[in-house]
Amino acid sequence: MRIDASLVGRFALVAVLALGLSGCGVGLTGQAGPSSRSIVQAPNSSVVAGITIVDLDNSVVARLISQSGTATFARDLGDAAPVGSVVGPGDVLEVSIWEAPPAALFGGGGASTARSDGLQLSTTGSLPELLVGLNGTIFVPFAGTLQVSGRTPQQIEADITQRLSRKAHLPQVIVRIARNATANVTIVGDVANSTRMPLTPKGERLLDALAQAGGTRQPPAKTTVQITRGDKVVSMALDSVIRDPSQNIKLSTGDVVTAVFQPYSFTALGASGKNEEVPFEGVGVSLAQALGRMGGLQDQRANAQGVFIFRWEKPFGGMAANGVTDPQGRMPVIYRVNMRDPATFFLAQNFAMQNGDVVYVATAPIAEFQQFVNVVASTLLPLVAAKNAITVN
Repeated sequence: MRIDASLVGRFALVAVLALGLSGCGVGLTGQAGPSSRSIVQAPNSSVVAGITIVDLDNSVVARLISQSGTATFARDLGDAAPVGSVVGPGDVLEVSIWEAPPAALFGGGGASTARSDGLQLSTTGSLPELLVGLNGTIFVPFAGTLQVSGRTPQQIEADITQRLSRKAHLPQVIVRIARNATANVTIVGDVANSTRMPLTPKGERLLDALAQAGGTRQPPAKTTVQITRGDKVVSMALDSVIRDPSQNIKLSTGDVVTAVFQPYSFTALGASGKNEEVPFEGVGVSLAQALGRMGGLQDQRANAQGVFIFRWEKPFGGMAANGVTDPQGRMPVIYRVNMRDPATFFLAQNFAMQNGDVVYVATAPIAEFQQFVNVVASTLLPLVAAKNAITVN
């Protein structure tokens, strides 16, 4: 069979176009993203300056673990001391006063205690509930105005007793905090009912507060709990608190407990089993788990030496942010992972994924070449078949 020069010229033109398009990384070869070579050249990018490429090894994983220093309630806040019975403005006090007979001051409106022979022993008078004013005082009949803020009920009892000692007959006093307006925690966020919970000397814990608010609206695995205590703000996954009883700390006066729905995820792209956003739990996942959830690497396409994690990272281990940083002061970092090295599978178990990470699997060079050959073949063979048909006829 003889093929004329014009057909050969068309073959050559198609081949040149295919080569040109494959070199640009578009269209014909099916390249879904940057090649390993172009990623390695990313530090020279004019779009995002200051990109750092880090090869994942044991020292890098160790530095990341030490730098992460994941905050915990037990370590960063600790158990608060159980709320004492210290009175503050806004509290409501209940004051009961006993007098030995013959009762003179409070006997008229109270209850009497008598012996079996009918002899009266004492008379008690319960005053109406007393609200502690903004100035921290209350008024007790015959005792006058008392400063009670910052004092315990026992101290207030002694003060009232001393003031009544020359007016009442053997007075005895009991002071109780009926309603505590100062020792409270606030529970807000993604809970059934935002509320304020009073604290008692029992020492209420974090999970007590969430139960008081009716529980969280979302599953524990997708809920982050934040405790604000003074100028400290510490967050943990609710699932971690449930699994570790030491994190169920006793709360302190003024604590603010916030439940936040936190759907963590990373994105899988390139020659991986699937290209999509992959959710994970608040307790976190390792790189090994992430690779499993994204369906691993495609056998026929993936470059096992070209697995990359794109992340905005706080500078560590001598790295300096010499380019673009985000509002949190993080720099763009690309972690390069060689999955051909068996030791990498151990490192991947300790490399923690972060919310927003992008995992990209580059296409193997041989796969790119095979795709190019397929494109050329699918373009030329129909022309050859057509020429043969014309020649035969």
